[in-house]
Amino acid sequence: MGHSAALNLPESVIAVYSTPELTLLALGGPLIAVLGALLPAGWAARTRSAVALRTE
Repeated sequence: MGHSAALNLPESVIAVYSTPELTLLALGGPLIAVLGALLPAGWAARTRSAVALRTE
């Protein structure tokens, strides 16, 4: 967008994240999502059906 508006933005403004940081972010998001889903799923698997449905 800076080039289309004829602005000369420095490289530090355009390149915010490096490749290792982007890789870490791309792998960390799904990992957090999976871990966050396993805790309630494990609890529901261990409890009786009636208790799990009542808390739903």
